[in-house]
Amino acid sequence: MGGILQATIYPIMVMGGLAVVFALMLGIASRVFYVYVDPKVKAVEELLPGANCGGCGFAGCSDCAAAIVAGKAPVTACVACGTDIHEQIAQILGKTVEVKEKEVAHIMCQGTKDKAKRRFQYMGIEDCRAAVVVAGGDKECQYGCLGLGTCVRSCPFGALSMGENGIPVVDRDKCTGCGTCVRVCPRGIPKLLPVSQKIVTVCNSHDAPPVVKKLCEVGCLGCGICKKVCPEKAIELENFLSVVDPSKCTLCGKCIEKCPTGAIRQILPG
Repeated sequence: MGGILQATIYPIMVMGGLAVVFALMLGIASRVFYVYVDPKVKAVEELLPGANCGGCGFAGCSDCAAAIVAGKAPVTACVACGTDIHEQIAQILGKTVEVKEKEVAHIMCQGTKDKAKRRFQYMGIEDCRAAVVVAGGDKECQYGCLGLGTCVRSCPFGALSMGENGIPVVDRDKCTGCGTCVRVCPRGIPKLLPVSQKIVTVCNSHDAPPVVKKLCEVGCLGCGICKKVCPEKAIELENFLSVVDPSKCTLCGKCIEKCPTGAIRQILPG
């Protein structure tokens, strides 16, 4: 009988003793390796969207919050936040915030399947980054949208969808201007534009006019007609591509009327 008790009690005592020792070790370790977290960091992080989109230049929202509190990033570092959130962050830190105009993504290509020529039929992975590796992509225009939806799938806010014509469509109400679509596109088709800009050249090509005319019906020819007719001198040609200065544009629409390919368009709401 004594042997049975001995065989039962001793292991229990040993295990109990080990539990106490480990508990003490964990308690000591928690104090030795304790890392202080500024409560302001937690407060700021809770205000951020939590999408970890990387638009701020940091690994995620937690790192962004820490950088803001440490003064290594501005109060407006999170581009996915609105002005009201920036003001709340500034209030937590006792700072003032400089209001910056919101930017939203715009797809700088109209080269749909019926408007832009293709060199071959691509049948690989449905990803623009993979397609561009195959002889530069199936589109004749080396600057055109490949239409495989990499930007659509990458948008953390669901602001992009694929149109029936093979070109992505941006929901301006959902777009936060985080820039994720800009970073993932191998051809730089999405661009962030200020919401105040209403006239834009919807083209990304820098090919010479004869090349563009051959490859795409709706591409910018770099002909300069828009620049000539603009009364406000709001348009310049940059490497065969017309660029509109929104600070000078008065929405007179003369450039839209005279553009031979319809490359210059007015941005519609939504």
